[in-house]
Amino acid sequence: MSDDVKKLKNPSRRDFLKSTGGATAIAGMVMGGLAVNAREAGAAWDAMPKKWHEAYDVVIIGSGFAGLAAAYEAKKAGASVIILEKMRTPGGNSIINGGLIAAPGSPLQAAKGIKDSPQQLYDDMVREGLGLNYPELVKVMADASVSTLMWTINELGVKYTDILVQEGGHAVPRCYQTYNSSGSAWVQPLLAKLKTLGVEPKLRMYLQKIFRDKDGRVKGVEVREGYTFPRAGSGKVKYIKAKKAVVIAIGGFGQDVPFRTAQDPKLTAKFESTNQPGSTAEGMREALRIGCTPVQLDWIQVGPWASPDEKGFGLGPHFAQEAAAMYGIWVNTKTGKRFISELANRKIRADKIMELGNKGENCIALADENGASWVKAKLPMLLERGVVKKYNTIEELAKAYNVPVDALKETINNYNKFVAQGKDDEFNRYMNKNAKPIETAPFYAMRLLPKIHHCMGGVRINTEAQAIDVTDDKPIAGLYAAGEAVGGVHGAVRLGSCATLDCLVFGRIAGTNAVKEKPWS
Repeated sequence: MSDDVKKLKNPSRRDFLKSTGGATAIAGMVMGGLAVNAREAGAAWDAMPKKWHEAYDVVIIGSGFAGLAAAYEAKKAGASVIILEKMRTPGGNSIINGGLIAAPGSPLQAAKGIKDSPQQLYDDMVREGLGLNYPELVKVMADASVSTLMWTINELGVKYTDILVQEGGHAVPRCYQTYNSSGSAWVQPLLAKLKTLGVEPKLRMYLQKIFRDKDGRVKGVEVREGYTFPRAGSGKVKYIKAKKAVVIAIGGFGQDVPFRTAQDPKLTAKFESTNQPGSTAEGMREALRIGCTPVQLDWIQVGPWASPDEKGFGLGPHFAQEAAAMYGIWVNTKTGKRFISELANRKIRADKIMELGNKGENCIALADENGASWVKAKLPMLLERGVVKKYNTIEELAKAYNVPVDALKETINNYNKFVAQGKDDEFNRYMNKNAKPIETAPFYAMRLLPKIHHCMGGVRINTEAQAIDVTDDKPIAGLYAAGEAVGGVHGAVRLGSCATLDCLVFGRIAGTNAVKEKPWS
């Protein structure tokens, strides 16, 4: 095992249930009792297939950051590995990710004179997560942040810009940005590395069942080979044996309307999602069926920086966050005033925009030429798509969105004073030292409308990435989980750029430890 992978693991496991207690513990007892009764009746165990069609040491479900990182570490350690992906292309949500990774105490921060530390990231995550985070998982992730960044650079060859982005909820700018502002900058090198090792994701492989035997061990999966999304029942049934372990890297369920509304009834079909279409819940349902402990499934993040003028994730979030939130303002079109700290966490901002929307009020993100220059590579496409609009004067912009022009000018003047003094007297927003007054034409604006983005809840794991049984709080033999499929890392709010770090850190841990399992026979 490489030295930096060893550093990913917390040497001691804290008894965090004593500190988080409450709902999680009660849910575990109630569901645990039901599961025990079912198992006593013999209903919880699966009959093993009479014949396995294929066998591998490690079977990985999902081909996003977590699944690919797990596969890479497992294969490097000498295991036979298969990656199962239900869609026609690999990458899942990861490949359309915004291309940011948190790295507190990084070389780029040092070069820019920004003081930061893993402890500061830990504090930010727990504060914004409302203390619902499992402390030991956050600590593992934060402590491994810079070593994971350097692994992506030195071993994978990932390229980054020299810009540090500050996402909402982060105390300082600490987020590295990939050269193309896309998760593909991590996915493609991982796929290339795996290919040289003889591993390529098997596409159109739909997970139908995870086999858990009467001895409690997970022993393989049932899939539909040749599955055509979203045709239920398509493809041919195949049984794949996991001689050592199965790794659940199935991602979230933001596109699964029935499942997400069962967790949060507000998130009906009227809400669009930034996720790729395959972000559905069959993998999560199966994990729960075999006894995984559910954690905070009703905490589903809505991204505040999305636009109603494009489908899915799109490019709008780059302008709204990297230009307008860091170097511009967000404005209520009815009042012409700022309505929130543009660098508040995602939940606070999304909730406020939805609250105003329910009253018939709309919001825009605004930046001038200087602010928009931070996304200059994407700006032509944003303008071509009509997601961002360009105006020669503030008066012209105000008229286009029916904003009271005098109030908007006063808002801009106040903001410019905050830039000059280096302090936001209105919302106490962090004032970036590169920020300039909003005064240079042309001016740019984008309509804001939150979209379902990330599932903070999922299955419970320990610091070894082992999935935890709901009946006894012990690891399920032969089962690991990582990435968005896991709950407890982010609590109530996931800070931007932390998903990438979460997936890579725990994906690597899962792959490293899955290989260590003794094979069953």
